[in-house]
Amino acid sequence: QVQLVESGGGLVQAGGSLQLSCTASGRTWSLYAMAWFRQAPGKEREFGAAITLTGGDTFYADSVKGRFTISRDNAKNTVYLQMNSLRPEDTAVYYCAAIRSSGILRESEYTYWGQGIQVTVSS
Repeated sequence: QVQLVESGGGLVQAGGSLQLSCTASGRTWSLYAMAWFRQAPGKEREFGAAITLTGGDTFYADSVKGRFTISRDNAKNTVYLQMNSLRPEDTAVYYCAAIRSSGILRESEYTYWGQGIQVTVSS
């Protein structure tokens, strides 16, 4: 089993920045990649960004590309999401997720999920 704990959310004004962290514990050696998804009020959960834990390859949704950066610190079993130029439409609950296979863009492939953390961007 793998446990994921998110931190770093909160309230920020439009144009501001926040950094989310996700720390994994347990059988982290079995993981292929970690990712951030988000779910806005009244909408389905959507993919945001992902990173492979060995090669450090990154993947981004078009909606966050150029504004968000995902990174990892394998020594700390932690993945970060640096969010810049935040917009009100980025308001959502952000979920950290981990996958053991290479189906990085498929939400159904993710086995482990954090509890979610609120990010609110005011206009």
